This record gives sequence, C-alpha cells and structure tokens, in this order.
Amino acid sequence: MSSSNNTASKGPGLGRTLTNFAIGGLSGMMSTCVIQPIDIVKVRLQVRGESGSKNLSPFSVAKELKAEAGIKGFYRGLDSALVRQATYTTARFGIYLNVTQSMKKNLPEGQENISFGQRCLASLIAGGLGAWFGNPADLALIRLQTDSTLPKEQRRNYKNVADAFTRIAREEGIAALWKGVGPTMVRAMFLNLGMLGPYDQAKEMISKITGPTKVANFGASAIAGFLASFLSLPFDNVKTKLQRMKANPDGTVPYKGMMDCAMKTIAKEGPLGFYTGFPTYYFRIAPHAMLTLLFSDVLKSILYS
Repeated sequence: MSSSNNTASKGPGLGRTLTNFAIGGLSGMMSTCVIQPIDIVKVRLQVRGESGSKNLSPFSVAKELKAEAGIKGFYRGLDSALVRQATYTTARFGIYLNVTQSMKKNLPEGQENISFGQRCLASLIAGGLGAWFGNPADLALIRLQTDSTLPKEQRRNYKNVADAFTRIAREEGIAALWKGVGPTMVRAMFLNLGMLGPYDQAKEMISKITGPTKVANFGASAIAGFLASFLSLPFDNVKTKLQRMKANPDGTVPYKGMMDCAMKTIAKEGPLGFYTGFPTYYFRIAPHAMLTLLFSDVLKSILYS
C-alpha cells in the first residue's frame, strides 16, 4: 500500500482522496465475489457452535447447504455483501490510504517513511470508522446468511438486501440498522490492525531483500491475512451472535451486549469457543484480505498513473 515519497509529497488532493476510496471499494467487491461461498459456510459454523453442536466440519456444513439450496445457496446474501464492501471497505481503505499519505506528507527531515506505529494507528482509525458506515449492510448480510437456520416460524424471509434494510428500519427502528455496531467496530479495528499496517510494513521489509516485486507483495499479503484472521475472529464470533439474535417470546434477548455475549460464550463453549470455525474463517478472511490487498495494488498502479 505504500506509495513513493514523491507521490506522497504532493499531498492527497481531492482527486487522489476520491481515488483512494474507489480503490478500497473496488478491491473489496472483487475479492468478495471470489470468497462469498466460504463466508457463508463460516457464518453457519459459528451459528452451529452457538447452538452447542460438536465436531463441526466445514465440509459437512457445505454439503448440507448444497442439499438445502443448491449452488445458489453459497451466494445467498451476495448483494448485501457487495453493498457492505461498497461502504465498509470503501471507507476503511480510503481513510487508511488518505491518513497514511497525509502522514507521509508531514514526515520530519531525514525520515523516509512513516513508522509501524503510525501505520497501526491509521489502521485502527480506519477500521472503526469504516465499520460504522458498513454496519447496516453487515447486519443484513448476517441475517440473510443465517435466516434458514432459524425455525420456520422465526424466519424473517427477507427478499434481498433492500428488503432487509426497509423491514429492519420499519419493524425495529432506524437505529436497529446499527445493532451490534460496537463489536463490529472492534472486530474491524483488530482486522485492520492485522491487515493494513502489517501489509505495508512487511512489504517494505521484504522489498529490501527481494526488491519491489510481486513476491514481496504476495508474501506481505500472506502475513497480513493470517494476522487479520487471528486478531479478529473472537470479535467476529460475538458480532455474528449479536446480529442474528431474535427476542424471546417474553421480550428478553439472548445477549444484553458485547460483554454479556462474550461471557456466555466462555461459559457455554469455553475460551476456544471464540475460535470456532477458525480454519474456515482463516480460509475466508486470509484469501479475501490477500486478494483485496493485491487487487488494490493493481488498481493503484492503474489509477495513480
């Protein structure tokens, strides 16, 4: 994600600022089209873990999904996923790129690039703000992906992402579109912390050995993909449970908030319950992160010229 100091010294400018947001959205949407089937299996694994199912296998979940809805079942909620990328990833990448470019513009004399700490700070800021913008689409995506796991009488049966937005706002109030926004923001901050800053840092370090090659980009993206997965899964687990929950017949809800959900997860599933479905989550998050970062590099080489 690093650009040359000459580029940075010109300042972002309005055109560059808007281009940075476009790079984020486009790279995220391209990656999502590839990763969506893995994502829906990951979500179902988390839901099954919540219900107490043991010995879960992504292959058995995928087999059940195929039997239930065919191949199209693996792309359920794709419209919502793309809307999410168009908001969440557009915002978090755009903010990160613009913040780091602004930092580079103000480097002290003799310093060639911003520090790892500055990259981490930019990652946290971008992740939190991006997640706030993207939460409505994320909420709709989770509900679309998990609706068929509910008893028939409890299913919401949203037709598509637009129908989900409309009905959530009408039936639960506008504020409900930001249900689970706390853990969503924390998850995004930790995902970004493992993804964006480390990618730039690793690419810079590897490039000193290999030169600015595709090998450096790929190696850095692999490192970032693992860190993003490891740091964000516990928060993703909590976020999924909060966003899909329905009120009980007496009006109470299963979880009062992020901490209550976390404590109940520990009590019911143990600390490792936060990492239920980690292999699937890894193969969902890491490739998506890697593809997004690599796509963003390609888009930058085209759009920055």
